[in-house]
Amino acid sequence: MLKPLLIEIGVEELPAVPLLKELRNIEKKYVDILEKNSLLGEFEFYYTPRRLVIWHREFKTHQADSVEEFFGAPIAVAYKDGEPTPAANGFAKKCGVSLDEISTATKGGKEVLYYKKDVKGKESTELLSGIINTWINSLDFGKSMRWGSASESFIRPIRWVNVLLGDTLVDVELFGVKSKKETFVHRISNFDSVSISGAKEYFDTLKNGGVTLFQEQRKEDILADFASLEKESGVNIEVDADLLAEVVAITEHPTALLGSFDEEFLRLPPEVIITSMKEHQRYFPVFKDGKLINKFCVVTNAFTDDFSKVVEGNERVLRPRLADGLFFYDNDLKNGLSTEALEKVAFFKGLGSVQDKIVREAKIANTLFDLYKPDAKKEDLDRAVNLAKADLTSEMVYEFTELQGLMGAYYALEQGETDAVATAIREQYLPDGEESDLPSTQMSAIVAMSIKLDTLLALFSVNQVPTGSRDPFALRRAVNGLIRITSEYNMAFDIVETMKELASGYAEIDMQKLESFFLERVKQYYKVNPSVVEAVLASGEREIVAMGKKIAALDAIVNAEGFSESFSTFKRVANITKDIDLSQDMSVDAKLFEDKAEEALFEAYKSVAVKTYNSYEEELDALLGLKPELDKFFEDVMVNAEDEAVKNNRKSLVASVYKSILNIADIKEVSV
Repeated sequence: MLKPLLIEIGVEELPAVPLLKELRNIEKKYVDILEKNSLLGEFEFYYTPRRLVIWHREFKTHQADSVEEFFGAPIAVAYKDGEPTPAANGFAKKCGVSLDEISTATKGGKEVLYYKKDVKGKESTELLSGIINTWINSLDFGKSMRWGSASESFIRPIRWVNVLLGDTLVDVELFGVKSKKETFVHRISNFDSVSISGAKEYFDTLKNGGVTLFQEQRKEDILADFASLEKESGVNIEVDADLLAEVVAITEHPTALLGSFDEEFLRLPPEVIITSMKEHQRYFPVFKDGKLINKFCVVTNAFTDDFSKVVEGNERVLRPRLADGLFFYDNDLKNGLSTEALEKVAFFKGLGSVQDKIVREAKIANTLFDLYKPDAKKEDLDRAVNLAKADLTSEMVYEFTELQGLMGAYYALEQGETDAVATAIREQYLPDGEESDLPSTQMSAIVAMSIKLDTLLALFSVNQVPTGSRDPFALRRAVNGLIRITSEYNMAFDIVETMKELASGYAEIDMQKLESFFLERVKQYYKVNPSVVEAVLASGEREIVAMGKKIAALDAIVNAEGFSESFSTFKRVANITKDIDLSQDMSVDAKLFEDKAEEALFEAYKSVAVKTYNSYEEELDALLGLKPELDKFFEDVMVNAEDEAVKNNRKSLVASVYKSILNIADIKEVSV
């Protein structure tokens, strides 16, 4: 039989961020528990800041009957001279029956002890308390707390439990709280518990009591309010997806409202205002004609018809936040950018201060400037590198650490630095994620590279190499950033030779370990068949730009129609040349040819080898186009001829073809 099942766990207000982090696991964990109890069925999960709800429109009222099978020791082990051994007696005890009730069955070609018993399914009401307790205790929100006399802990105290199978209350106890046929609505509607008779009344009670249970509905309501406010006021509300998710998680009856603040605060950089509103108040910034204006959008949880006091209260709370920001900003402008205090700020044990790091970054930046010769002034580069960390000691960055670099750019412009310097300061950490923007100029790119390279080299010099998932200085992200920057700006960067040159001023670094670290990131970076990346790396290529182009070229060839047929031919080429030193000159003597197939392959290869190609893909395509001549060669010619000179000449011919391919990739490493 199937009946509706409602599970409501009432809690004190859940913090949004921990809830959202665990959200993707909540339903999966519940499914796993249902499966183990043979009660799996469709359900929906809802949440508000005060409740976690599971709703089954149809739930099994009892488990299905099942058959449980037990296999024991082979008969030869279970009995000796016709008498049962401890293995036989132990098996019977495990099955909970006498030895007379044990039979035999064939398993793995052997006759073994066997017992089968019918298991009657339990009523769901007997299992639900255990299921719910197991599910709630499996949730991981990070920090948890204890309350009252409870020995167990949860993210917030549990205040009520409501479990209904059909209209019948299921006896469940959770953290000392026993289930009751009651719930709680919005506090402004009714502070006390509300009795309910069944599931239908539950949903109606919440709706009438100011609780929008369904999170997707709350999201839609908020976005609809945004649209109405935008239309009425002729503004645009910036919808931050993460902030929206938080607001959905902390409201039960959301309503979006427009508030305002004094225009004098618009003297602050927009990012300061936006950060202050988002981080401290969870407000959404408001724009008009693409510019931030002195308004904000707040999503309130109030259940009322008059929101004037709500707007006034939020305006009153925001003002001191922005006043503090303006105070910090004016003080920072008065003090100007300076790195003197950074001499006393440690970077890492054994690596000196942040000022010492700046000196190392400047040396790298100058080396890269000479290498890449960007269309920029060297004095701008020096200025940008030396001022990049200066805002670390500013009052604004102390308050909002995420604005480091950005505030430095604003302060740089205010004190008369060039746009190029300010841009490089602003973009010094780019890219800071997989989807992040890149530095917008080559000079900014060099500054960003210098910071990443010093962090990488310095930490490797004191053996701070990331292990497992541990990477506190984001060195993996730094390498990904270097790959993206050099590829975008076509800046040749050899991870062996260039890194060796840059490492000259550091303590001893295990360059082989550093190369391996780089290559591991390369393998993760390119979203292609992993064997394609391995094939390019196996060719010995270590220059990032060329590496990326070769990977793209080989990937296109590998995914093209007909590659599998070509692959077998060139795999044979690789096998024939595996014992040949390809670093030596592959001279071929046409006078030693004894078959037309040799001559045809040689002429075709020479024609391909002398051409100039516009891309690696074009070159690789031409080399793989030698397949017909190679197939004919292998069909008509015995490579391992008795004549040593003829044999070596034939091997050199085949090796010449493979050596040319190896300049791009070791094709035998490809898996198809």
